[in-house]
Amino acid sequence: MDQAAGQASFPLHWRDPGKVGHAGGLYQVVPVGMFQASSDAPQNQAHDFDLWRCMLREFAEELLGMPEEYGPAGSSVDYEGWPFARQMSRARADGTLTAWVVGMGVDPLTFATDILAVVAIDAPVFDELLGAMVHANAEGRVLLGEGQGLSFTAGTIDRLLSGEPVQAAGAALLRLAWEYRDNLVASGTP
Repeated sequence: MDQAAGQASFPLHWRDPGKVGHAGGLYQVVPVGMFQASSDAPQNQAHDFDLWRCMLREFAEELLGMPEEYGPAGSSVDYEGWPFARQMSRARADGTLTAWVVGMGVDPLTFATDILAVVAIDAPVFDELLGAMVHANAEGRVLLGEGQGLSFTAGTIDRLLSGEPVQAAGAALLRLAWEYRDNLVASGTP
């Protein structure tokens, strides 16, 4: 969010059907991913059972193109030692990044259930931490529009939801974020 300019933007992720097992060929908001541990190692089931940690890994994978491997097999992610996770968490603690869970979405065809989360990041923090966004990653490509994202406006959302293949939960999230935009901005970043 660029408070000074009174503007906000958001990236979309197109999920390549040849690379993903769910929602292939559809756009989804970022971050999107399975709420799961970073690996099958038993210690990671408890270590990673945290929505914020899952979101950190998805931001890194989707927007920065980082691989899903976080160290040797069986090891745990060192979130405190990982510079990206530490910086994102610091921004969350100081209020320049705010995250909300706004609901749950169920895909009407597959019954896949998504946790709908909105993340607002002050523009300077976004540029610092996510400004080196990739246009393609291991699961598809990132749709940015002009600049660092698509304009967060009623027109953009209407155009996407009426003319693009957007995953059902992503569509619900965009509508909810737009409906509650004043509350999100007022209670979120300064």
